[in-house]
Amino acid sequence: MDSLGDVGIFLGCLAGLALGGFVFAAYKLGLLYQLLHKTETKSPRHGGESVAEVLRGHGVKYVFTLVGGHISPILVACEKLGIHIVDTRHEATAVFAADAVARLSGTVGVAAVTAGPGLTNTVTAVKNAQMAESPLLLMGGAAGTLLQGRGALQDIDQMSLFKPLCKFCASIRTVREIVPTVRKALAIAQSGTPGPVFIEFPIDTLYPFHLVAKEFGVKNPPKGVIGKILSWYLQNHLMNLFAGAWETRDVSPLPIDIPQATDDQVQKCIELVSRAKKPVIVMGSQATLPPTQVDDIRKALESLGIPCFLGGMSRGLLGKDSPIHIRQNRRDALMEADLVLLAGTVCDFRLSYGRVLNRRSKIITINRDKTQLLKNSDMFWKPTIAIQGDAGSFLLRLSKGLKGHRCPEEWPQSLKAGDISKEKANRSKADEKTDHHLNPLKVLNCVDELMAEDSIIVADGGDFVGTAAYIMRPRGPLGWLDPGAFGTLGVGGGFALGAKLCRPESEVWIVYGDGSLGYSVAEFDTFTRHKTPVIAVVGNDACWSQISREQVPILGSNVACGLAFTDYHVVADGYGGKGYLVGRENEDRLKEIIKQAQKESQEGKAILLNVLIGKTNFREGSVSV
Repeated sequence: MDSLGDVGIFLGCLAGLALGGFVFAAYKLGLLYQLLHKTETKSPRHGGESVAEVLRGHGVKYVFTLVGGHISPILVACEKLGIHIVDTRHEATAVFAADAVARLSGTVGVAAVTAGPGLTNTVTAVKNAQMAESPLLLMGGAAGTLLQGRGALQDIDQMSLFKPLCKFCASIRTVREIVPTVRKALAIAQSGTPGPVFIEFPIDTLYPFHLVAKEFGVKNPPKGVIGKILSWYLQNHLMNLFAGAWETRDVSPLPIDIPQATDDQVQKCIELVSRAKKPVIVMGSQATLPPTQVDDIRKALESLGIPCFLGGMSRGLLGKDSPIHIRQNRRDALMEADLVLLAGTVCDFRLSYGRVLNRRSKIITINRDKTQLLKNSDMFWKPTIAIQGDAGSFLLRLSKGLKGHRCPEEWPQSLKAGDISKEKANRSKADEKTDHHLNPLKVLNCVDELMAEDSIIVADGGDFVGTAAYIMRPRGPLGWLDPGAFGTLGVGGGFALGAKLCRPESEVWIVYGDGSLGYSVAEFDTFTRHKTPVIAVVGNDACWSQISREQVPILGSNVACGLAFTDYHVVADGYGGKGYLVGRENEDRLKEIIKQAQKESQEGKAILLNVLIGKTNFREGSVSV
């Protein structure tokens, strides 16, 4: 019956009647009767249950949402199957939280939001997930199948919005399509270069038959044959919508396709690395993706002994004090290196579009995405070997092939000496006095010193967070969450929510600028309701300083950059958390306050440290565009 659509049956009947072929028409109507007879019109089941069964079959533990009538069946069904429904105060937060779960759990993060404005509110977060290469399923409600384009509530062309942002988009047209479509979407999200996928669920594909049938009934139909045809057509559409809806279907995961380097490519890289005297590895987030375990990657890097610069999700991969983890002077090291291995790292603005690479260096680049693999290679740099494949598994194979070979020790030692010198200078800057308020470097050094060894750091801001990237050291793999290449503000609340749910025993620290805090401070209500006690430290300098530091000297105006020393700690109190104001008057108690915040967080309170900070010349000259 799946191949007999309602339009086909309808047109077939009309054609038969018009031609006087009553036998032909009766045959078509007989097929329709079978369709009606086979449909489980008495069943109380609904499409949301099919969605929930697939998610459970894929090990999904959390669905993040902001509730809406279009998607209620999905949420209720998931709750009944033991999937934790986490409702937030903004749809973007729901997607950011799903993004964090995807990064930390190695599975697909899932968010469900209502139609129209519910979905448009997620666009920035979905684009961020696309650029961060996070496997994410966004499910959205939609107007009924027959009402789309006819002025229904919250009805817009949602598919056109998400096709440029997602690897896969689908609009469910019948209930029987739900299971295979969700399975396919989840597989695509994880295959190749991971990323977001989107499924649109018209409201009549999610609710039970009897409720949908009630809405399909024609009130005051036209008289005569037109009215009968209209009623017949709607009834036929309804029956096709539910035909085969509850047949048993496989809900298990489909195979995941992950590109791999060839043996020949790996062997060529082994030969290049074995001859290098000053090799460097630059790691990006992609190197931490499944299926390779991050601990195995760490062991492989330690075996190679090659100095590593870690970015994005790879921060913390080598622990706090690894002799091969180099944090400072990256530009100088890249210019001096005779071989550079870009493991999931892209030559975009973060590497000055490739201009920081020495043209005399041998360059090996590996990336799952062909476009990212060769970005800007037509202008500023040329790869010696370019491999479209998984960076994590490649590093394991490289290490195995180079067993017994190590990078000459004097090279990482010289780079580490530069690290020590630079960090000593940074610590001396932390002791400098600033006008009126606290030195931000001192604050961040105190947090870094006191935070637990299992901490996760969420970075959400501009100037204060840029400073934190130099000062704070993630303790282990997957211990640092930042937005990625899109540079999105507002990720803090969602990322921290997802992180705390994935690792409830870990301290989760949000490093906020006072500007970025405004995007998600309302999620302190979510932290309270869902018992996710995170700790936020806000660098409050009453300014969008990342912009002001350029705008004022270049253009001579601070317009739109000024904020106020707002009582954000009071806002946290109002949402059920606990806030602390930290300023010059209690600076001597800074460590004591941080320890008290940690204690109260362990007892179940979400904490906000509103730290009034002054200006420094640290990172002077940093460009924010």
